[in-house]
Amino acid sequence: MTELPPHVLFYDGVCAMCNGIVKGMLRADAERIFHFAPLQGETAALARSLHPDFPGDIETVVYVRRGEVFVRSSAAALAMRELPYPARALSWFRFLPVWLTDFFYGIIARVRYRVFGKYDRCPLPPPEDRDRFLP
Repeated sequence: MTELPPHVLFYDGVCAMCNGIVKGMLRADAERIFHFAPLQGETAALARSLHPDFPGDIETVVYVRRGEVFVRSSAAALAMRELPYPARALSWFRFLPVWLTDFFYGIIARVRYRVFGKYDRCPLPPPEDRDRFLP
């Protein structure tokens, strides 16, 4: 693979909370526009080589939409905006100041393993959705 699909959401593959959010997005994404990839994987490495502004850490969600890179709360809000209602309603927080939403995002990112847990390795996606997951 030398380029990314139009809608890729990168997440911390060993984070239990992050995996739960991805499962929810799979259910909500009836049109199947999203692909998903762990920040620890090959596709994230490719994205880092294609996009210099792609973060190197795994403390954040990254949404690459048609070649544009969005991180933290902006990534989450824009991704939710692509989904149908009621999930789309979660995108309302994109109207709040980014400094504020990123502040709360940072708090959640720092405690996510303690509160929600951590896997030893990336869990396998359900068989019916494996084509939407990139290595």
